[in-house]
This record gives sequence, structure tokens and C-alpha cells, in this order.
Amino acid sequence: MSSHIPAPAHVVDPAGGCPHALNAELRASGPVADVVLPGGVPAAVVVGHDALKEFLSHPDVAKDARHCPALNDGTIPADWPLRVFANAQGMHTADGADHRRLRSLVGNAFTVRQVERLRPRIEELTAALLDDLGQAAAEDPEGIADLRTHFALPLPLSVICELLGVDAEYRARLHDLTYTVIIATDTTPAEVMAAVRELVELLGTIAAARRTAPGDDLTSALIAAREDGGDRLSEAELIGTMRLMLVAGHETTLNLISNAVRALCTHRDQLALVLEGRVTWSDVVDETLRWDGPVSWFPFRYPTRDLALGGTVIPQGTPVLAGYTAAGRDEAFHGPDADRFDVTRPGAARHLSFGQGVHYCMGAPLARLEATIALERLFTRFPDLDLAVPEAELPHQRSFIGNSVQALPVRPVRR
Repeated sequence: MSSHIPAPAHVVDPAGGCPHALNAELRASGPVADVVLPGGVPAAVVVGHDALKEFLSHPDVAKDARHCPALNDGTIPADWPLRVFANAQGMHTADGADHRRLRSLVGNAFTVRQVERLRPRIEELTAALLDDLGQAAAEDPEGIADLRTHFALPLPLSVICELLGVDAEYRARLHDLTYTVIIATDTTPAEVMAAVRELVELLGTIAAARRTAPGDDLTSALIAAREDGGDRLSEAELIGTMRLMLVAGHETTLNLISNAVRALCTHRDQLALVLEGRVTWSDVVDETLRWDGPVSWFPFRYPTRDLALGGTVIPQGTPVLAGYTAAGRDEAFHGPDADRFDVTRPGAARHLSFGQGVHYCMGAPLARLEATIALERLFTRFPDLDLAVPEAELPHQRSFIGNSVQALPVRPVRR
């Protein structure tokens, strides 16, 4: 009689790196993999498309960390860096009525109709940043500029900060802090704790400024909701919601734009199809989200009972990560050529990179609008834009949560 010996749990490298080879290895053993997170914390990651789709909208899966005993009984230390994902207060860690209440407070700002009103401002920012990118390259002896610094970061960061009413003086620091707290996974507990404290303090300063001088911005609207009857939004929920909007509103779109540019520069045949008008920029965005999504493994959800998923049972209370980059290249769903970047792919839009179910990414319409405008204007202005170093030499983010490169040196104009 043969007995099935489960694969040993994969020990997650806090330095992250390109996820695709590891994802393929884990998927080969099944749609759910046991992992050990930094700090020796046992967890699971869902890597198959169908299993992830089911998991993300499963009624017996919660976001609230009270459903994870190890986070509450002292098993996991108080200074565990990934605790920031469990401890934050906001719609991303709420369930049921609490989640609906928090989501409804900001939902109106992110409808397709409301987002479309931002188009002229996004186009204006894009044009100014492309001038900046061109200028930076012109001043460099090699004709090189970092696309992330000059374009892919300031565009979504400016848009979300303007929406939130965050003054320009705070923006660069906010990006540094959110990167340390949320994206980088090779940080020490002390670094994360210090950054969380500074981030909460800075968001508190921004909220205080909007309290004193309310404006036509999302933070002022949230404060008004908080003060309307006093129970709509606690101070912790206000700061948590601002933090979520800020991080989700720029880190992910920064990676999406960067990953699309890398993909198009290394697949010139695909770029030609878009420039010839045979496919749309929207098709490029969807195929990038599927093939090289901006978020790799996102923490956390917790089964509220032992959960059978794709032939595996995930024990109740286990911290589970959503393996978005893994599901994007699942051959069982996307076909035997799932590893190939193909902007004509039918069904690319069925990716899960914006999530699924009640926690579907509220900012999806904004991310799509920003990315399509950014890419169209970038390659219209600089059709010969190319990577300044071989793609294999680009430094990958030191993260298993974020998925992109740390820098993206490009030559906008052919030498």
C-alpha cells in the first residue's frame, strides 16, 4: 500500500525575488502549498487559479485576525514584521457588516464614473512626467533615465495623494514608509515598527490638517463621516483607511506600469501589435496583470473552519496568502502557453490580480485608467524606448509580496 507523503513546507525567502520559477515548482505539487514564513510561522499559499478563485470568495474564509489563534495567543511574537497586515484596521482586515460600512465610505470615489472624471488630470500629469523623463535622459551622458523614479512612481502617487488631499511635501516620505512597511519583506522587526509608527504619525498629521482646513478630498470626506454621529469611523479606521488607499493606490500601479514596460520592451513583436492598433492598451494591461502581476503573494486570510480546497485541507485559523502571480501562469487554467506574454490572448482578462468576491479591488478602475494612459502616452512619445540593461540584470524587489524591479533604467530615445 503506497502512502502519499506530503511535500515538505517551502521556507519562504524574506528577500523575495522573481517569483515565477518558485510558483511553477509549487503548482506542480498541487493548487495549495504549505509554506513557512519568516520568523518560522507556518502558513499556506494558494497557487492554482481555480482554487484561488474559490478561496477568495469562500464564505468560510475571514480577513479579521481574531480568526488566527497564533496571532492572539503569543505563539507569533508581537514584533513579527508581517503582523502589520493583520493588525491594520480598515476594510482590508474587516468582514461582514464592518467591511460593508468601511467600503461604502470610500466606494463612491472609485466608481468608473468618478474615476473617469480624473482623466484630464491624469493626462496632464502624464505629459509633465514624460517631459521630465525625456529631460533626465537628455542630461545623462548615456541617455538613460530610471522610468520608475521619473514616471511610474510619481504618476499614481500624485493622483492618489491629490485624491486624499496630501500635500506635495509629504509624498516622497510616504512612499518610502509604505515601501518599508508593506512591500519590503527583508526588513527587521525594529525597522518595520519604526516605519509603522512614523507612518501612523504622518497620516495623523495629514488628517489633522484636513480637519483644520477641510477640502474637496477623500480624507476630508472620511473625517466628516467619522464625525457624523461619531460611530461611522474610528480614528484607527480613519488612519487604516488612509494607509490602505495610499499603499494600494500607488505601489501596485507603480509595479503594473513597470512590469508592462519591461514586458513590451522584451517582446517587441507584442509592442508592434499595440502600436499598429491591432490590440488595445487595455489588452496590454490585462495580459501584464495575468503574466506578471504587481502583487505576488498577498497576506492574509484565515479559514474559519478546516477548509478543503483543491484536494488539500487547510486547517482552521491558518494564515493564508493569495498567490496572484502563481495563479496568473497556471497552465490548468490559462493553457499550456501560460508562461508566454501574448497581448492577443483570449481570456487574459479572467486573471485574479484585482482579487475576487466582496474584497475585489475597489481601485481597479483607477489603476486601469492610469496604466492605459501612461503606457499609451509613453510609447507614443518614445516608440523606440528600450531597457538600458539586459532584463536579467534588473534588480528585483526584495519582497515576496510586491512583484517588480527596484529600478528600471531605460533609453527613451534610440542612440
